Amino acid sequence: MTDLTAAELAGIADAMATAGARPAGRLSASLLSGGRSNLTYVITDGRSRWVLRTPPRAGRTPSAHDVAREHRVTAALGGTPVPVAEAVLLHDDGLLGVPFTVSAFVSGEAYRTQADLAGLDDLGLAAVVDGMIAALAALHAVDHVAVGLERFGRPDAYAARQLRRWAGQWEIVGIPGLETLAAEVVGRLERDLPEQCRTSIVHGDFRIDNTLVAGAGPDARVAAVVDWELSTIGDPVADVAMMCAYREPAFDLIMGAPSAWTSDRLPDADALAASYVATCGRDLDHWEFHQALAYFKVAVIAAGIDHRRRAGSGSGPGFDTSGEAVAPYLELARSLSSAV
Repeated sequence: MTDLTAAELAGIADAMATAGARPAGRLSASLLSGGRSNLTYVITDGRSRWVLRTPPRAGRTPSAHDVAREHRVTAALGGTPVPVAEAVLLHDDGLLGVPFTVSAFVSGEAYRTQADLAGLDDLGLAAVVDGMIAALAALHAVDHVAVGLERFGRPDAYAARQLRRWAGQWEIVGIPGLETLAAEVVGRLERDLPEQCRTSIVHGDFRIDNTLVAGAGPDARVAAVVDWELSTIGDPVADVAMMCAYREPAFDLIMGAPSAWTSDRLPDADALAASYVATCGRDLDHWEFHQALAYFKVAVIAAGIDHRRRAGSGSGPGFDTSGEAVAPYLELARSLSSAV
């Protein structure tokens, strides 16, 4: 179910009014994206626009689709150099049957596919990539305690916690026939868990289609970083590793089309990692381990999408092909974990 009823929209308007953002009239909504992960709506009163985010109403998996987490971190980052949409409200008392958030609408383009990316010339694309690296470095430089996120996540043992979480997720959504390969990857990662050298806020899902881009040519910029449902306190190296893991061609199977982030117009994974190091001035400690863990996490994400397809929840690009990305990502994880 993805449509919002008139009664639900009236309830959303009341909740916004209570939060100090009273709509000027009756709300209407249009689905911007949804099906594979959280649902995103643009809601409007005819004068102003906002963005509403809610989990899918069926086929959810534990700890995924955490819109409350998105709201908390974006509200905390509002006064920092990290570009985020203004957080308006979090509502979780059952109006929609699931929690939902409302944030300010940010004008900008979302570049999800390589066809979308054609709208950026080479100067604009280079400026956006530079802006993304700068935004990620800025995020990792934020003092999470100072912005009120001291209880947002444990500051230590991030890799161990991530491995435990995603291995547990695999037990729920795993693809039949790949159990042995996944168990081998998990075993190797458990064997080689590294010491954590740094702690910061991490986004957890950082790539170009999780940003909104404004402007063109050399003036193109990242107007907002979005999709914070996997954010927590952890090891910033893991964020860089996830960003690079999405550069693999198998990611196109998850997106259901040639994705913007796998385009050969973009710097390769090694160049992205080097750019981050140059921007923040810190080495990427235990890089091969974090790469292997990132590949495993993407494999589980793909398996989760396929799990929802099998549960009959959601539709759209990537649903029929995400399952095919699981084995390639597990193989990448195994090849790197054997070298750690």
